Amino acid sequence: MKAILGFISFMFISAGVTGLLRQWFDWVPPFFGFVRYVIPDGAEVYGCLVLTVLGIAVGAAANAVRKSEVLG
Repeated sequence: MKAILGFISFMFISAGVTGLLRQWFDWVPPFFGFVRYVIPDGAEVYGCLVLTVLGIAVGAAANAVRKSEVLG
């Protein structure tokens, strides 16, 4: 479970940061094509910020799973 959450966290954070760099600097190629289906048109910056924050939250959940597996 912790490996899956870690992978999802990595994907969300990477997609969010890459999307932000692409919106602000327009030099990063679109590595994550699924982002254009998740984020509505006109709200790319907000959507990428949400993806980044969601990735951080999932990463925190992955750490919580690791700690609870060790304790339990």
